[in-house]
Amino acid sequence: MDPHTVSSNISTSQKISTDGFRYKKCDAQKEENRLLGSVRIGDENPFDFFRVFYESVIAGATAGFVVEAALYPFDTIKTRLQATRGGGKIILRGLYSGLGGNLAGVLPASAIFLGVYEPAKQKLLKAFPENLSAFAHLTAGALGGAASSLVRVPTEVVKQRMQTGQFSSAPAAVRLIVAKEGFKGLYAGYGSFLLRDLPFDAIQFCIYEQLRIGYKRAARRDLNDPENAILGAFAGAITGAVTTPLDVIKTRLMIQVRYPFPSYLV
Repeated sequence: MDPHTVSSNISTSQKISTDGFRYKKCDAQKEENRLLGSVRIGDENPFDFFRVFYESVIAGATAGFVVEAALYPFDTIKTRLQATRGGGKIILRGLYSGLGGNLAGVLPASAIFLGVYEPAKQKLLKAFPENLSAFAHLTAGALGGAASSLVRVPTEVVKQRMQTGQFSSAPAAVRLIVAKEGFKGLYAGYGSFLLRDLPFDAIQFCIYEQLRIGYKRAARRDLNDPENAILGAFAGAITGAVTTPLDVIKTRLMIQVRYPFPSYLV
């Protein structure tokens, strides 16, 4: 066989092999970009604020309702434990005290939070480079928490005072708080709420979103619902452990009053 032909065949084979490797690398990069598409919005997709806001509000209200209804007894126990002083005991009755009134506040608060968080996150992810995605998630979480705090704080004040046995109904709680303490009584502990919940919201959602990004890259596929739930629980557990001391301060400031009341704490 002609040496030039052999040399030409070898060069062609090497070129094809090199091109094939290049194509595979390109395909892998495209697949990674596709998997991360739900985390980082590409410039080629126009941002539809009203669609994102509407979907986020519905999702936030639904999730808030389900989670609050399912975990309310545990939240009541937590509040009573945080409110006890000097080794006091708690009474495990009336664990659903104040649930109805709390749900009425949780629905709009959760809707506002996610309605602000999701559009803000997507806009920030487009504005910042990919290596600053954590900053985008932190900022969006803090913005969502600040916006929803206008509803969350009065809801928390009424809920926690009912959980500790100060009132028997949400309407009665609102009337007496406003009559005795003024409208500002509904925002008791607002500063401590922001000090605890803004970092909580920001850190929790940042950890959750970064875990999702890392998991997608490692698994090279989209996450299913159970995996998303596990990552969310893990992020919440870490953030809760870090911010618990601030949560205790917030609870004690919110339930303090200057007039006598019956209590579940003894």
